[in-house]
Amino acid sequence: MSLQTLLGQQQNRLESLITLLQREQSLLSEGSVDGAELRHVADQKHALFSELESSEAARRSVQQRLGYPLTPEGALQAATDAHCAEQWDTTLAMTEQVAQLNALNGELIQHRLQHNQHMLNLLRDAAGSSLYGPDGQANKQRQRVNSRA
Repeated sequence: MSLQTLLGQQQNRLESLITLLQREQSLLSEGSVDGAELRHVADQKHALFSELESSEAARRSVQQRLGYPLTPEGALQAATDAHCAEQWDTTLAMTEQVAQLNALNGELIQHRLQHNQHMLNLLRDAAGSSLYGPDGQANKQRQRVNSRA
């Protein structure tokens, strides 16, 4: 398979992955997360990353078979000699976009996890507070869950 064909396949997969990461970001930004949809997106994302790994391994194999070193400079030289340097640059730019979107989504997930943990701690504290004092009388101050937290 030619280097140009492999780069075209990678770009198609990267474009699909960018769209999927944008969908994931949208789901993570909603007030109420659709867990089933998020799981579906995660499964698709995993499949696309696997396909990209295979495609990249094939590209590196072609690059090496053509006598170029497996370095960024070797990749650029191979693409230049195969008259697809622009396609290589586009692939690199798309890869950077995927990395940025994936990092942002990771931050959104981390934020949600922290928020959920905070809410669980509040609920646990509220449930653990005693309704009665040591004298058997009802506590005058009842703790309430702050829904604004």
